[in-house]
Amino acid sequence: MKRFQPRPGFVVQAYRFALDPGAAQEEALRSHCGAARAAYNWAVSWVSASWWQRRAEASYGVGEKELTPWRPWSLPALRKEFNQAKKTDSRFADWWQENSKEAYNTGLTGAAAAFDNYAKSKRGQRKGQRMGVPRRKSKHRARMSCRFTTGTIRVEADRRHVTLPRLGAIRTHESTRKLERRVANGTARILSATVRFERSRWFCSLQVEVSKNERTAARSGVVVGVDLGVTCLAVMADSAGEVRYVPNPANYDIALATLKQMSRRVSRRQGPDRRTGQKPSKRWLIANAERNRAHHRVANLRQNGLHKLTTAITAEYATVVVEDLNVAGMLRNRRLARKVADAGFGEIRRQITYKTGWAGGVTVVADRWYPSSKTCSDCGAVKAKLPLQVRTYRCEACGLILDRDANAARNLAALATAVTTGTGVAGDQDAQASKPRGADQKTRATRPSRKAGAGRAGGATLPPTAGRNARPSSGHRSPHASVTPSRTFRVETPGMLTSD
Repeated sequence: MKRFQPRPGFVVQAYRFALDPGAAQEEALRSHCGAARAAYNWAVSWVSASWWQRRAEASYGVGEKELTPWRPWSLPALRKEFNQAKKTDSRFADWWQENSKEAYNTGLTGAAAAFDNYAKSKRGQRKGQRMGVPRRKSKHRARMSCRFTTGTIRVEADRRHVTLPRLGAIRTHESTRKLERRVANGTARILSATVRFERSRWFCSLQVEVSKNERTAARSGVVVGVDLGVTCLAVMADSAGEVRYVPNPANYDIALATLKQMSRRVSRRQGPDRRTGQKPSKRWLIANAERNRAHHRVANLRQNGLHKLTTAITAEYATVVVEDLNVAGMLRNRRLARKVADAGFGEIRRQITYKTGWAGGVTVVADRWYPSSKTCSDCGAVKAKLPLQVRTYRCEACGLILDRDANAARNLAALATAVTTGTGVAGDQDAQASKPRGADQKTRATRPSRKAGAGRAGGATLPPTAGRNARPSSGHRSPHASVTPSRTFRVETPGMLTSD
């Protein structure tokens, strides 16, 4: 199945609105999200049952040809089986008609994608962290979400309601005029809607195909390098010689004292206990809601600040150079985890990537082991070691004394030109470090096995790859990402430029 491609001159983006549903509408929303979770759990159990059965039969000495056949996890196969089971299974027979079919399709789509990701990861066809066997979702911890792709999905002319299948018109907390105007004049078309409960309220994200006017950056001929950090959120150095510092708002650190006080208040009151069946007291519920509001405010401030920063960068520069940071590894460092999580390094790179695509720009991703901090931005000399606590770069070759982050940003800006011409200093193919292997690059003596353990469903083998097991194209997309691929380049080595 081909992936949806927007029309020329259009991009796919999301319009997100907070909802103010009534009591009956909120109950219906929770029912739809619960139906999606129930369908996901059914699909996981149905597919995994054949895996465990095959493993048990193999332990009894049953031959390969006599084993129970693999159950497919493709979306069409799951839909066909679920449509039969929902009418006879006692878990669904009494209430499945109360919800839209899109609720069940949401869960089946998520299960098909989860099994496909696990299979690709086990075969070594998927980058990133290894994916485990899909597991059932708990109703106490799973995020409530449901996606609608068919039926009546629109914003009303009064600009204060959105209409969804089986749910009807739901009032929005803010005006929908920005989207309603575009839909009315024909420059936007709603593709799907996703309702989600997060931060103590309901949100509706409308995926829209929007006409985008061709834009050019204010300084289209200037390249900027963005070095992310904790003290300064971003240090930007462009090819024109200008260096700017963006201070880190540190929203979480500012609210930390208040959050600690609220957490102590919550801990001193009678909370829920699932082991003993203890119910939370009203005072605990009030204190916990107050603490959650403080956390939500921090998250909203962080999101707002990151969007303002990335919008300003992509509006001014057409070519942006960023680093491929190992954010997951940084979060495992107990001394840096809180600061790194509060800064949002991964979100900054994600937003810059799709926003440069909207503006017709280019995002260059420097290799993770490119020594931007250890390289002199004037003469190109590379230090073997540069500890993190050393914040000033001093070059023994040319005598340059510069802020560490500003030096790294200048090297990133020079990298965009150097990798294409081979004549720049920072990215020149002839520039060699005293330890060419990379002083900071570590290798493992042993690598973890890619084979599944004996206790996992499916054993050491998986069903052969077939067209019916291909990942469906109707999965969730990022709420702010465009389907139109932007021009993003990854610099694998200082002398090679490849397109993502």
